[in-house]
Amino acid sequence: MSTCATRSRELAEPLAGTAATARTWLLIEQSGPWGAKAVTASHLDPAVGRALEQAAEGTGVRVALIRRPGRHADCHLPTRQQVIVAHTLPGRSWMRTAQVTDPAALLALDFAALGAGDVHALDATARPAPGSPDAPMPLPRWEPYAGEPLALVCTNGKRDRCCALLGRPLAAELATSGADVWEITHIGGHRFSPTLVVLPYGYAYGRATAHSVKEVLAGARRGRIVTEGARGRSAWDRPGQAAALAVRRHIDEPQADALTVADLAHQPLSAELAAAQPAAPGWAATVRHTDGRGWQVALAQLPAELPRPESCGATPGTPARVDVLAIHPLAT
Repeated sequence: MSTCATRSRELAEPLAGTAATARTWLLIEQSGPWGAKAVTASHLDPAVGRALEQAAEGTGVRVALIRRPGRHADCHLPTRQQVIVAHTLPGRSWMRTAQVTDPAALLALDFAALGAGDVHALDATARPAPGSPDAPMPLPRWEPYAGEPLALVCTNGKRDRCCALLGRPLAAELATSGADVWEITHIGGHRFSPTLVVLPYGYAYGRATAHSVKEVLAGARRGRIVTEGARGRSAWDRPGQAAALAVRRHIDEPQADALTVADLAHQPLSAELAAAQPAAPGWAATVRHTDGRGWQVALAQLPAELPRPESCGATPGTPARVDVLAIHPLAT
């Protein structure tokens, strides 16, 4: 039986502009099985998971569960869980880690400040966690993440079987090779499996292989981005992801923090394209280089030409893609 990933690959569906959007990632170690909506369907207290998602809503923070590759028996749960927070905006990327005995302590964090990239929000004075008015719950002790660039491979088979069939073998092979790799819950784009996010830069990749991921991680160690298989940087909305990738490829710019999406605005499509796709939104993105150069990128969200399922078992549809229409240099 054909899978959603097989069909997407057969149709050569473009990857650019398909990454999950998250300026900041809040990653909580949770061993054992994961349900389809893992933050509220795992050994993490579902009430805590639900409260964390609600606290993160609209702040730019994305909450996900992680676990090391290997067997995930429904037993031997750790008494302490690692937590990783990573901010992904260019020039302001950082990662911190801590150990917690109760993830409810994370509810005392200032999610709006974390979404804005304020690392000092992690050192805020402890205050009562929601639902615990009697005594403050101390915040964890945060330390800079001292490891290698982090590969987070989506393996949540309860969400989509492609993530398990393709993601778990990839995570296992990377772990065997010595890479700093975790399995992660849903990061979007099942049909691009195996999918992963690389921190600290927040670039997502699809249709990954062990060889390609090793190249991506080797580049990340040197502060460089591999664009082959890239879906976009999670710090930006999807049109911004596509625009930045297009410029990066256009000028062959490998430095991770050389480019930023300075502005993104809706823009009417040309009369010809609007007549063919009257409901398609268009954008103009301004992409800036640290050396002062700039480009305006015209984009449109167009439906896929042929039907394909967005996940295994789903009814085939025509998911929208973000197309780059033109790149124009700006006067410096």
